[in-house]
Amino acid sequence: MRLFWFRFTVFVFAFAPVFVRAGGDEVVVIYNKHVPESKAVAEYYAKMRHVPARQIYGFTLTTNEQMSRDEFRDSLQMPLARKLETDKLWRFGSVTIAATNSQPERVERRIVATKIRYAVLCYGVPLKIAPVPIAHEPGKEIAHPELLRDEAAVDSELSWLPLMEMGISLAGPLHNWVYGATNSAMLSPTNGVLLVARLDGPNADLARGLVDKALAAERDGLWGRAYFDARGLDKTNGYYLGDEWILGAAELCRELGFETTVDKNPATFPADFPMSQIAIYCGWYDGNVSGPFALPKVEFMPGAFAYHLHSFSANTLRSTNEFWVGPLLAKGATCTMGCVNEPYLSGTPNVAAFLARLIAGGFTFGEAAWAAQPVLSWQTTVVGDPLYRPFARGPAELHAEFARTHNPLIEWSYLRIVDLGLVHGASVAQLAAFLETIPATINSAVLTEKLADFYEMRGKPSSAIETFQRALTLNPSPEQRIRIRLTLGEKLLAQNREADAIENYKQLLKESPDYPGKPSVEAKLAALEQKLASTNSAAKNEAQNK
Repeated sequence: MRLFWFRFTVFVFAFAPVFVRAGGDEVVVIYNKHVPESKAVAEYYAKMRHVPARQIYGFTLTTNEQMSRDEFRDSLQMPLARKLETDKLWRFGSVTIAATNSQPERVERRIVATKIRYAVLCYGVPLKIAPVPIAHEPGKEIAHPELLRDEAAVDSELSWLPLMEMGISLAGPLHNWVYGATNSAMLSPTNGVLLVARLDGPNADLARGLVDKALAAERDGLWGRAYFDARGLDKTNGYYLGDEWILGAAELCRELGFETTVDKNPATFPADFPMSQIAIYCGWYDGNVSGPFALPKVEFMPGAFAYHLHSFSANTLRSTNEFWVGPLLAKGATCTMGCVNEPYLSGTPNVAAFLARLIAGGFTFGEAAWAAQPVLSWQTTVVGDPLYRPFARGPAELHAEFARTHNPLIEWSYLRIVDLGLVHGASVAQLAAFLETIPATINSAVLTEKLADFYEMRGKPSSAIETFQRALTLNPSPEQRIRIRLTLGEKLLAQNREADAIENYKQLLKESPDYPGKPSVEAKLAALEQKLASTNSAAKNEAQNK
């Protein structure tokens, strides 16, 4: 195993991203003077991220989530631009654009120098801009008349503030010229993009807590499992792009060592699916929060990113049970994205591009979010601390610290080691031997469950059953316990151990009385008990007849 450990160490040091750390001096924080909690969230964020006091701006805004176009322009867009220029946080200038085959040489007014890159909108700042009818310009062909709209997310409309003097049309989405950027330095007002995100949610306490969870994950890393819910669409389907993004994101997470689950059924994850220890979730296409995420408790890990693709996923952020963004935040997600109005699929975030930059690229959440937006001036809101960088510390550094301090999170680091081993060609036998030899496995339900999986993969059902049973004694999380019980039941039945399976299912119902799959477990239990009783009766009759 020494050779495997050496190869892993080399890999993780190569994987650790190199970046320039973003600081609070690159941020302006914006709050609504009409909402006292808004200022409190702004001041708390500024304190935790060391944002200079002179970069906290209060504006007099409506208390509604929606504002008119005039309100947006007169009370937020223009005042913010003036403040940034007056306070010398950025400077407009004339830029000469060279002639091309299709365009003559021209001069543009845009940001030529900046001290800030981020704008944080705090709880109470309106979410979206109401539509205003837009007249068709005579003589101008419109390829997609459904895009002739000017409603937008406030975040997305502020994102192109550096170009406000260029007379950009408000009709429809604006191409994001930094979409797909792999160099985080490109994401700057000098390239026409302000990185806008919001600390928001169903209430101010949740909004304020987003930075606490972000800081915790920056300190300890983002650990846990990744879940992806595609729809199983054929490549000829017009909506395949959504599946392509989600499946691409899943493959990326698998290759980077996350324990990854992919569902390709047309429906979303059902409520009885035991979704445990969630670090990353991406799925589509339910209008309202559903499945495991509608349960009273969801096992989000500190720093978790959760995203559900739907046209109205962020129609409001104030609800805990309608749409998606508000409920995901209420259940414990640290950051997310969503749409305030119909964006059409190609106008939604590319989650594969997002996760590639967040995990492998070392981008901040704000950088990754805007590098993954195909368009600006459209429907996407970005919710979470934009400075959040969950992979700021390399995996080797964290592993060494966890070992030195006896941090229980080391179980997740070891799990990532073996998952990376699978990706890079290590055999299941080799990885099982590795887990058998490290002390961390002895007290870890996470590692013991993985070892049981390896035994099953190696064709050792008895060892797998024994190891799943041991995992149940090691304080698994509630959802992990359900998953192990369900898996164990199937393994016992495959070995014709009906009596043991019956006892296992009874324990599941006793331990998890509110499990949504309780009716199906009860039905299976009744059938097994009936089968066992019939078998025992037949055996008794046969014995008596001898």
